[in-house]
Amino acid sequence: MAINKVKGTYDVLPNESYLWQALEEKIREILGLYNLKEMRTPIMEYSDVFHRHTELSDMVTKETYDFDDRGDRKLTLRPEGTAGIIRSYVENKLYASQELEKVYYIGPNFRYERPQKGRYRQFYQFGVEAIGTIDPALDAEMIILAYDFIKRLGLKGVRVRINSLGDEASRSNYQEALKAYFTPHIDELCEDCKVRLTKNPLRILDCKVDQKNEAIKNAPTPQDYLNHESRAYFKQVLDHLNAAKISYEIAPKLVRGLDYYSHTVFEIEADIEGFGAQNVLGGGGRYQNLVSELGGPDLGGIGFAFGMERLLLALDAENVDFAKERPLDAFVIVFNDDLKTVATEILYELRKANLVADTNYTQKAFKGQLKQALRFGAKYLVILGEEEYQKGVVAIKNTKTEVQEEVLIPKISKYLLEKLEK
Repeated sequence: MAINKVKGTYDVLPNESYLWQALEEKIREILGLYNLKEMRTPIMEYSDVFHRHTELSDMVTKETYDFDDRGDRKLTLRPEGTAGIIRSYVENKLYASQELEKVYYIGPNFRYERPQKGRYRQFYQFGVEAIGTIDPALDAEMIILAYDFIKRLGLKGVRVRINSLGDEASRSNYQEALKAYFTPHIDELCEDCKVRLTKNPLRILDCKVDQKNEAIKNAPTPQDYLNHESRAYFKQVLDHLNAAKISYEIAPKLVRGLDYYSHTVFEIEADIEGFGAQNVLGGGGRYQNLVSELGGPDLGGIGFAFGMERLLLALDAENVDFAKERPLDAFVIVFNDDLKTVATEILYELRKANLVADTNYTQKAFKGQLKQALRFGAKYLVILGEEEYQKGVVAIKNTKTEVQEEVLIPKISKYLLEKLEK
C-alpha cells in the first residue's frame, strides 16, 4: 500500500526547490539592508509559550498541534514565530545589553485548519521582530520594510492597510464598547462568537463565519476609542510613513488575528490576478506585554510575518521572473565504462573550478547521454572517447553554436572558464 503525505502538507520537488532557495536568498539580502540578523528557534516549545491566559485567538485555542512527550511534558508545534522568538529573547537575556534587538526568522509553522490553495497545515513563514522599545519611528520602519520587500520582489499595486488598537486603556475601553454593542445582537452571532462576547469580543471582528453579518459591519472601530496618547502615537507613525512617501490606507476595522497586539497593526496587500479578496500577503503589529508575560522585563516590540507559499503563488500568478535555475556548465559524456574513472577525475576538477557539472550514471548510450545533457540545459558537452583519451584530449562542444574543439584533459577547466566568461 502506498503511503501518502499528511493532509495539509506538501512536497517541494527537485524542479521547484530553486524557487524556494531564491526567495530565501532574497529575504536575507533585503533584510540585511535593514541591519537584521537571523534567529533560529525550535519548531516545538513548551505549550505555555503559546497557550497563555491572555491569548484566546482561534489559532491558539483551536488550531495548535499539542502533544505530551515521553516525559509527560506538554509541548506544542509552533503555530506562529513571534512567541518562540520572545521566549528565546527572554531566556537568553538579550535585553541585558539594553540595545534594540532586530531579528528575522525563516521556518515551518503548524496549524490545524482547513487546507486550501496557499494555506496548509504545515506552512513556511519568514518574519521580523524588533524588540526592546516603543517608538513610532520603529513601527514605521517595520511597515516600510514589509512594503519595500514586496515591491523589491516585483509585485505590483502594493498597499499598506494600517490601524491602531491603542494602548491598554484604549483597548480596554474598546472591548467594553464591543460587549455593549454586540449584546443586543447575540442571537445573530455564531456559537463561537457568543463565547467570544464574554471572553474576548475583539475576536468577533475577526470571525470567518460572521464576516458578512450586518452587526459586524456596523460595529464600532478601535479608532473611536483611542485616548489622546494613542492618537498622538498613531499620528507620529503616519508622519514617518508620509516622510518615506509610503502610500497607506487607514483600515478602521483591522485588528489582526492575535491577542497580543496593541497600538499599530498593519497588513500588506498586492494586486494579484486571480487572488480576489485573498490578496493580503502578510502583516503584523506592535506588542507591549508579550515580553513580560514570558518572564522578561516590561519591554515592547513590533513585528510582521509573510507566508512563503502565498508569496510564491503570487509571484507565479504575476509571472514575476525572480529566480532562474542554474543550468549545467558542462556535461561529461563517455563512450565506454573503462573511461568512467577518467570522467570522475574530470568532474572533480570542473567542480573545484566552481563549474556546475554532471555525467550519466544509468548506462545510457551516447544518444541517451546527449538527450540527458540537453534536458539539463548543459552549455558545453565534454566528450570522452577511446580515441580522444589515447591522445590525452577531450572534444568540447558548445551546445548552442555546435562548435566543437579538442582540448587537453588538464586544460578543460581553464578552457571552459574562459569560454563561459565571454
